[in-house]
Amino acid sequence: MNKEELKKIAQTLACENRGILAADESVGTAGKRLASVGMESTEETRRLYRDVFLTTSGIGKYLSGVIFFDETIRQNASNGKTFVQTLRDEAVISGIKVDGGLVDFPGHPGEKISTGLGGLSERLKEYYDMGARFTKWRTVTNISADLPTNDCLEENAKTLTQYALFVQEANMVPIVEPEVLLDGTHTLARAEEVTTKTLHVLFRHLQAANVYLQGIILKSSMVVPGNESGEPMVSEKVAEATIRCFKNALPSELVGVVFLSGGQSAVQATANLNAIAKLEKQEKVPWGISFSYARALQSEALQAWSGKQEHYPAAQQAFLRRLQLTTAADRGEYAGE
Repeated sequence: MNKEELKKIAQTLACENRGILAADESVGTAGKRLASVGMESTEETRRLYRDVFLTTSGIGKYLSGVIFFDETIRQNASNGKTFVQTLRDEAVISGIKVDGGLVDFPGHPGEKISTGLGGLSERLKEYYDMGARFTKWRTVTNISADLPTNDCLEENAKTLTQYALFVQEANMVPIVEPEVLLDGTHTLARAEEVTTKTLHVLFRHLQAANVYLQGIILKSSMVVPGNESGEPMVSEKVAEATIRCFKNALPSELVGVVFLSGGQSAVQATANLNAIAKLEKQEKVPWGISFSYARALQSEALQAWSGKQEHYPAAQQAFLRRLQLTTAADRGEYAGE
């Protein structure tokens, strides 16, 4: 493990004014995206879907990294280069999703654990040789009156810790993503309670295992009320709860946090990031805070493209506009749409 190299990559990924595009949707999820614009999902249409975004000229001004899915990191862009090389030309770092997805947690109805530790070392070596320099692993936490259980929080934290150790040993930066789901009737206060506990448990395990904290990135949910709670999503309240949660749960050694959009609309995710960035500066928190969105960055461009080659310029313009708005929010300078 080269700690200096890991720290340098982590600092680059978590820098202000640039974020990470999560282009790591599974085949199934990518298929749903394509179906939303009337397209069939094939290996080639999924490649074209990625191509719209990854060949957009100038994205290096707004993105520090892109997370790939296994299929995509092996594909070529329309310019004849690999997607990895296309990003390298823009000074954007390539990453790769390495978890094997979610399964039911035995004996714990309504809870999920992640898979994929088997054979991880060999896969990491292959991805490193292909040009990846960071990775991502996602777990999920459901909120209800009885969930999450301590058992599930502990199990997911152990898995994320084992993953992080494997990745750092392979000289790549692990992004740990303990997503707290938006789905449910829970209040903002309940979301803050659960997110704080989730992060407490995770970092207790990471520190106990001597994971190098300056060489990891946390990909976190914002603290938001459940989408069926009836409680309005007020950006200033989201920011206060999120920053308070982080101050109570995160160690100061951590280099950076990037937010997932987690089912928020593009406008919601941008407005909430803006409020968090403003409060972040006032509170002078020790971590770099940025974004790692998927749908919130891509949805408008996908609609503009709709699978038509002649719509590439309009789609890429829509993508750049959303990147501009989101990076403005990351500085606390978003002034609305």
